[in-house]
Amino acid sequence: MGGIATLRRRPEFLAVAASGRKWAAPGLVLQIGAPRETPSPTRFGLTASSKVGNAVIRNRARRRLRALALDILTRHAAPARDYVLIARAATATRAFADLRQDLITALQKLGAWHE
Repeated sequence: MGGIATLRRRPEFLAVAASGRKWAAPGLVLQIGAPRETPSPTRFGLTASSKVGNAVIRNRARRRLRALALDILTRHAAPARDYVLIARAATATRAFADLRQDLITALQKLGAWHE
């Protein structure tokens, strides 16, 4: 994926959640893990609970979040950190431009935005 990897195991997601840094936007919730000491690629994970909707809706929400992560996190996220994008009820139906702005705003508010 070119400088970005994915979180796959539950302990990795829990470690990001334990850092306590998150920002909730109308279309998504972004959690940011503590900086890792060893130089490594940015990693991200996606999650969508059953509160978001049925399997079709959850998969659509995850696809949209994955597209955002690959577009924005690869270019603008602080390196050597883990990010978790959590789908919300509006993720699947929110305008993509608004969803994109939600992620950009969350990165800026959490101090992880890099040009």
